[in-house]
Amino acid sequence: MTQNKSLLHLRLKELVQRIYPEIAADALVKQVEDAFWPNGTSCRKRARVPGNSLWSEHDAVLITYGDSITDGRHKPLDLLENFLSRKMDGVVNGIHILPFFPFSSDDGFAVTDYRAVNSRLGDWSDVTRIASRFHLMSDLVLNHVSSQSAWFNAYRQGNSPYDRFFFEADPEDDLSRVVRPRTTPLQQKVETRDGARHVWCTFSHDQIDLDFSNPEVLLVMLRIIRIHIDKGVRILRLDAVAFIWKEPGSTCIHLPQTHAIVQLLRLLCDYAHETVVLLTETNVPRTENLSYFGNRNEAHAVYNFPLPPLILHAMQSGTARYLHRWQSAMPPAQLGCAYLNFTASHDGIGMRPAEGVLPPEERDRMIDTALEAGALVSMRALPDGTEAPYELNCALFDVLRRTFKGEDDLHIDRFLCSQTIPMSLEGIPAFYIHSLLATRHDHDAVERRGMNRAINRHRWHYPDLLERLADPETDQSRVLEALSERLRLRARQPAFHPNGTQFTLRMDDRLFGVWRQSLDRNQSVFAIHNVSNETVQVSPSEINLIEDDSWIDLISGEQIVPSAPEIPFAPYQCRWISNRA
Repeated sequence: MTQNKSLLHLRLKELVQRIYPEIAADALVKQVEDAFWPNGTSCRKRARVPGNSLWSEHDAVLITYGDSITDGRHKPLDLLENFLSRKMDGVVNGIHILPFFPFSSDDGFAVTDYRAVNSRLGDWSDVTRIASRFHLMSDLVLNHVSSQSAWFNAYRQGNSPYDRFFFEADPEDDLSRVVRPRTTPLQQKVETRDGARHVWCTFSHDQIDLDFSNPEVLLVMLRIIRIHIDKGVRILRLDAVAFIWKEPGSTCIHLPQTHAIVQLLRLLCDYAHETVVLLTETNVPRTENLSYFGNRNEAHAVYNFPLPPLILHAMQSGTARYLHRWQSAMPPAQLGCAYLNFTASHDGIGMRPAEGVLPPEERDRMIDTALEAGALVSMRALPDGTEAPYELNCALFDVLRRTFKGEDDLHIDRFLCSQTIPMSLEGIPAFYIHSLLATRHDHDAVERRGMNRAINRHRWHYPDLLERLADPETDQSRVLEALSERLRLRARQPAFHPNGTQFTLRMDDRLFGVWRQSLDRNQSVFAIHNVSNETVQVSPSEINLIEDDSWIDLISGEQIVPSAPEIPFAPYQCRWISNRA
């Protein structure tokens, strides 16, 4: 074994000893290495040095299901590739295809086979073809598998090794502290060859939690990761990772073993020849979420979960007070780490990240206004037996038709402002396809499928979509064209590097502004967004425009004169005021 491989071995050994202290570490480390580098493949000579070269201002991600676009004739993945070629070239360079594996429920998050592509979408050749042109993100659903999977069927039959793959609990265990994202019963009684067992179900009774205290579960996941990397996946989204380690009597979330497993995955990825980015999906309050950066040794990137509820509130209320307060307290991402900034997802807008940020009365008013605009709300169970809002289920474009003051004719301007804010912030912007396509609530799907989240999982008929995009008067055309133009513009600005300097500006509550500076300090951008339906005047001296420089609003093309008395911001107007065009 080379000196470098010895270093990797020693670091892996320290981690597996923390995770599995009762198991012979050297033998398990060899199994870990063989799972991630099988059949004589090798690791890098040395680990990738943490730095800010994994991404740049050119990076932006589209989030979509494999069948968000259909026509009843062609494979949905073929249609997705066609849409990407027609509309997304030069707009985004990353694509998150939500679970594209065979599944039994939850639109892919109850996986029956991690090694296959859902045949209704296409096959691996379709996935790898998209991966050849875009940075491909896939979901590693770590916490659970489908109750209809071969693994769980083998568990019920008592077949090795699957007879030890699933987390069992005693109904008498103290589970009062367990943090729940759902209101369904945590345990499910199932019959097995060896009698009745109670299996753990964090999310639903069709999603049976794996038992990572068995190292065989970790090893099989490493083999699956290797398959996905070999197929072209370059961003691994660790779904529901916070819940993967359970200890009755504890909260069963963010346990030390969970963090150690993420560190192990990070270490393996940093020694991989392929450039692989780990992204953790942890829909929790800020401090808990940021803990997954570790000490620059866990996730490369984390979702910026407070952004969606805070941006929604700012747009509804016309004040950026709470968004500004939160952003002012946000630390810059550590070296080699980044935030993934988004405003909407396939799940909805999480409420837990707003805890401690939005006062309860503001949160409730936000929810009430969203409900008036056609949104739905999903609840979670609390330890005391009560329930609390877990997420808003809505199509963001549709829900932003309404503010605290009611509806107006500024809907599209308001929506564009909401999407420009994540483009401006430190981090990598990501956009759900139904935001880019100005999709409305799909209440028919909710009724048909009996699931709140279906409201934001519309399937576009491709010919109809193309017809709408060809008509410059439709919402779909107006929104996609405007956001595409801003994303192309953003990609040309070094100040928008995901790790460029950021300072939150103190401004009128109706404005949300940040100062960005490029890593080489040659470009400054004052990104300012009017979140209200009122015109706001800003003095150039208020944002310290240097008079010796020439300033231009990159979005409008307007020259900004530092000696002018005021800079006007129309309702929901966004300006990127830069010292270089």
